[in-house]
This record gives sequence, structure tokens and C-alpha cells, in this order.
Amino acid sequence: MSELNTPALRHDWSKQEITALFEQPFNDLLFQAQSIHRGNFDPNQVQVSTLLSIKTGACPEDCGYCSQSSKNDAEVERERLLPLDEVIEKAQLAKDNGASRFCMGAAWRNPTDKNLEKVIDMITAVKDIGMETCVTLGMLTEKQSQRLKDAGLDYYNHNLDTSPEHYGDIITTRTYQDRLDTLANVRAANINVCSGGILGMGEQRSDRVSLLQQLSNLPQHPDSVPINMLVQVEGTPLHGVDEIEPLEFIRTIATARIIMPKSVVRLSAGRTEMSDETQALCFLAGANSIFYGDKLLTTDNPAESHDQQLFDKLGLNTKHVFESTSKQSACSC
Repeated sequence: MSELNTPALRHDWSKQEITALFEQPFNDLLFQAQSIHRGNFDPNQVQVSTLLSIKTGACPEDCGYCSQSSKNDAEVERERLLPLDEVIEKAQLAKDNGASRFCMGAAWRNPTDKNLEKVIDMITAVKDIGMETCVTLGMLTEKQSQRLKDAGLDYYNHNLDTSPEHYGDIITTRTYQDRLDTLANVRAANINVCSGGILGMGEQRSDRVSLLQQLSNLPQHPDSVPINMLVQVEGTPLHGVDEIEPLEFIRTIATARIIMPKSVVRLSAGRTEMSDETQALCFLAGANSIFYGDKLLTTDNPAESHDQQLFDKLGLNTKHVFESTSKQSACSC
């Protein structure tokens, strides 16, 4: 492999360096990202995960993008934690449809110990089916993180969402440091970290640069970096905000691939708003994971049949469970 596609893992990226990557001619940026991608992954393989909302609505946080916040006016009904048998049924269906990882999300600020035990039962059951497990439950303590590790959890998702500079315009009920602390607790428990952000929340390119700097300069790169495009939901404060341009979204994917060369970069929420051509360029830019299924928690996702048709057109393989090339290289919800 050439020096270009086997860069050393760095945790000291400056904003100036990341900005310079963003500002390259588009073809040069994609060539660099694809070269690095090929040096670390099978370029024609995409890891597939399914996400299930196991507890929907009534979240006490005030995230401006979220339909599940009790502070927002989106029409999402509050639901109790799903029963175990229903979760098992959904997980088996996901596996039958080709997913290798099952992600479970609960609209909590942080789980109580009682609720955590119920989620642990779900984790155990899903692993018994033969799938990798991921959960996103809000903030975690050190003790809770270790409990999840002991239960065999493979991945924990906790997104930074946006830059530290833009964060206060999106969320006020949880600090940026709260998020970093949860990631530290998960990392200390030796659980694979999934952490990324959401684009199209009224941020500037400088905020996208800053978000990627935060992620790439963590003590370990997230094993998976989900890059979401905001799904605007009526009744939330961000409904009606200017949408991010597709080429800027692709530039962000490519830059993430370059500075976090061994992380899985996940094309997450917002795919219903993307053309096949945009998604194809995202895969070329280094995205190598998606969520599969018709729902992402409460927002729509492309139908499985459409995804499979696109994979067939692009010659992408999703049949085998994705194996990381290193501890640095593997989810996210």
C-alpha cells in the first residue's frame, strides 16, 4: 500500500488542516478519500444495521431537531419500553433481511438502573440470535457502562451532534462536556464507540470542521462515525431551516474518511432526501455502513427493496458480517 492510503492515526488535527481538506477541488478530495478507504476496507462492502426505537417519546431533553422531545410540538406519541418478545421478533426479522447489527434506541436523558436491566435482557436475546448489538440510551455513568460491557454489548452510540460553538443553539439541557464524559465512560469500559453528528442544522462549514476535529481528536477515533442529514420534522425548532447542499454533505463524508481512516463511516438519517447519485458519491467518498429498514427511530428511511436495488446497481456487497480491520475500525445509531 502507498503512503497515501495508509496514513498514521492522528489525534492532533487542527481546524486549519481540516478546512484545507474541505476546500480541495471536489475530485481531488474524493480521490484522496477513496484511496484511503481502499487502503483500509473492501471498497465494495457495506455493513448493514437496523435501528429499533425501544422507547419512544417524552424525552426531557430539548434537542431542536428531535421529534421525541417533550419540549417540542411534533406529533409523536409517548410509548412505554417495548416488551422483550417484540424486540426479539424485530431483531430476527432484521437478520432475515440481511442486517448484521441490531441497534436499539430509547428516548431517555439517562437510563435508570431498573430500565438498564431490561435493556440488558434485550441485548442478551439479540446476541443469542447471532447479531451484533448496539444501544443508544442517553448519558451513562462509569458503573452503567461497565454493566453493559459485562452483558456483552458490542457498541454504544452517543453523538456529539454538532460543533461546540454551535451546540448551544441546538441543545441547552445537556452540555457538550456531558457528551464527552459519556464517551469516556463507554471507552473506559472497552465498548466500541459510535459517535458522529447531524448536518443541516443551520451550522456553517466551520462548525462541520469543528465537529470533525472533536471526533478525530478523541483519545481513540470512534469505531463508527454516523453522519446524519437533518430530517426536518414539523413541530421542532429546526423545521424550515436551510437544507445542506448535497455536495457539501459529500465533502463532509470524504473529510471524515481521510482524518479517521479506520473508522466505519455510516450514512445515517436523511437518506430518503438523497438521490441515488448522492448516495453513490457518499460511498465513493468513504461511507461504508448504512441503516436498513423503513424507520430510523421515528423518521422514515428508504425501503429495503430500494436499498437492495441501489446496492445491485453499484455492485456493493452486504451479505457478510463486516469485520473491523482494527479496534479503531468498526456503528452508530
